[in-house]
Amino acid sequence: MKQTFLITIFLISISFGLHAQTTSLPEELSSASTSFERWFGEKVSRPEDLFPGSLLIGDTPANQNTEEWTREIKKEKSNDKVTSTLKLTHTKTGLIVRYKAIQYLHFPVIEWTAYYKNVGGKNTPILQDLKTIDTIFPDFSKQRTVLHRNKGDNCTADSYEPIIEPMNTDYEIKLANTGGRPTQTTFPYFNFQREDAGLIFAISWAGQWSCRFYRDKEGTLSIQGGQELTHFTLYPGEEVRGPMVVLLFYLGDKQRGQNLWRQWMIAHNLPHPYGNPPKVPMLFACSSHQYGEMVNANTDTQLMFIEKYLQRGFSLDYWWMDAGWYPCDGQWPKTGTWVVDETRFPGGFKPISDFAHNKGVKILVWFEPERVHAGTWLTENHPEWILGGKEGGLLNLGNTQAREWLINHIDNILTKEGIDLYRQDFNMDPLDFWRKNDTPDRQGITEIRHIEGYFAYWDELLRRHPNMLIDSCASGGRRNDLETLRRAVPLLRSDYIMEPIGNQCHTWALSEWFPFFGTGTSKTSDYEVMSVLCPSFTACFDQRQDDIDWQRLMNIIEQRKLYAESYYGDYYPLTPYSLEKNAWIAWQFNLPSKGTGMIQAFRREESDTESMRLPLHGLELEAKYRITQLHKETQPLELTGKELMDYGVPLTLPEKPSALFVVYKKIKEQ
Repeated sequence: MKQTFLITIFLISISFGLHAQTTSLPEELSSASTSFERWFGEKVSRPEDLFPGSLLIGDTPANQNTEEWTREIKKEKSNDKVTSTLKLTHTKTGLIVRYKAIQYLHFPVIEWTAYYKNVGGKNTPILQDLKTIDTIFPDFSKQRTVLHRNKGDNCTADSYEPIIEPMNTDYEIKLANTGGRPTQTTFPYFNFQREDAGLIFAISWAGQWSCRFYRDKEGTLSIQGGQELTHFTLYPGEEVRGPMVVLLFYLGDKQRGQNLWRQWMIAHNLPHPYGNPPKVPMLFACSSHQYGEMVNANTDTQLMFIEKYLQRGFSLDYWWMDAGWYPCDGQWPKTGTWVVDETRFPGGFKPISDFAHNKGVKILVWFEPERVHAGTWLTENHPEWILGGKEGGLLNLGNTQAREWLINHIDNILTKEGIDLYRQDFNMDPLDFWRKNDTPDRQGITEIRHIEGYFAYWDELLRRHPNMLIDSCASGGRRNDLETLRRAVPLLRSDYIMEPIGNQCHTWALSEWFPFFGTGTSKTSDYEVMSVLCPSFTACFDQRQDDIDWQRLMNIIEQRKLYAESYYGDYYPLTPYSLEKNAWIAWQFNLPSKGTGMIQAFRREESDTESMRLPLHGLELEAKYRITQLHKETQPLELTGKELMDYGVPLTLPEKPSALFVVYKKIKEQ
């Protein structure tokens, strides 16, 4: 019964906008503008809209006595956005609550971040329960509403699994991540779908967040969200920040909203080295699976692997050197001495990076600066910088001296060793370290300062290396809040890698939210490799083996160039999400601007279905398309957009398990 219900909801959600193109509609832009003016305009029409968020001053709600606040607005406009700074000053305490808000002019999106400053001459009363958003959305009243959300990453096959949750009236949902890593177990991105429109909401906080969603008896939707624990006084002159929130207003079906979100992500959130989004497809290669990460690697092994990959025709973008390249006594988690181990790498990484650069290949190197192990340089020399002290723990990025040392030290390594891409991992839960460092009247402050320092660290690295990509990793995909993704890309979306079914499902689910991500494999069958191909792929193949069909493998991976640009188009699931071994799973990426797209389809090992017709989306009704199967010697088909959307593209997979990739292109009229 549950599976039937989910499939029904899935079919309803994709049926509303089969022919829609995902560009912003005037009505959507108007909705965003109206909401922006509601909180960040020149005037507030309702007292309850004085704050888009909330907090308690002592035990009193801040907006209870609106006459105690003065309000100032400053606005700036550019070609693609309006920035509004709302400053609310509490005349009794000297507390300033400031919201920096942005309205995007080409997308129906608004966002804001909260800041709190004490400009008085003494400590503030206790400030608690700070919420960056605490407001209602009346448009949901008397309408059937469904919340679409996802699991976070937990290194499992069902990481990112979609959850469809009907929100009836008088219904409440409370959600939070775990351990202080923002996308661990719970995902901070949400889509509220009503009958003919919807609202996407994201809370971005690189720590411990919590949200409450509630529909009252009339069906009005309320959203509350912020840092999970805040209970502190601010000292004179002290300022702290809160999470960022984002709202996207859309008309039509849920998938239309997701595709608007994807295009906004590409335009305004993905890093743009050299002025462009990250290249697709991107190909990395490593020897981690052959040498215990880098613990048993040396200069000769790295040079040999790079040379072998290139000789076998792989057009590498980056050579990946992961954990264990520093002195660590053969145990890669022993982090805290950040120098190249020259007993294994004489002359450091420069011989490797010079060799790679001469071949047109860049270098990625792994770091994990926040986790500090006992018996390393940091614990021996600066235990005062570590939450946990000499026994090891969390490098406190809220400590200015520690952060400045880290910036200068890592910058020197990047420059000296010829490193092109900085990979930062985070294999620990920081929450207990933060909270144990707080006094009763300063709960939440250590977490805030660490997050501020984390972004300040990356921002300074990027200032010094302006076109360098950063790879965000946290035991896989557990730290992919939106502000992190504005500075970095997730090259390893989860530490659950290689197994085909789970990885097919990761791509199915994550593509709705992130237009760029990566994974990899050391497996070599067609099905196993094709199950993990996505915008970024890391080849983990053992180059010491000569009995592998390297030409076949290289062809599968290199053929990504035929369809890779579609990854930045619109995304449509073609089948329901399923982890079952007897299912098919498939999806489509469509690039309307070029009349091209691609389909990835998989028949699993227990499926009795050999052929399917899957209706496509977003095509031009009267246009004719040429459909070509990759990796198969078959004649191309020519069908109209209407035929492809009404009846579907025919797909046949005689073997199980097996995979099929299809590309299509609009045929130009003669």
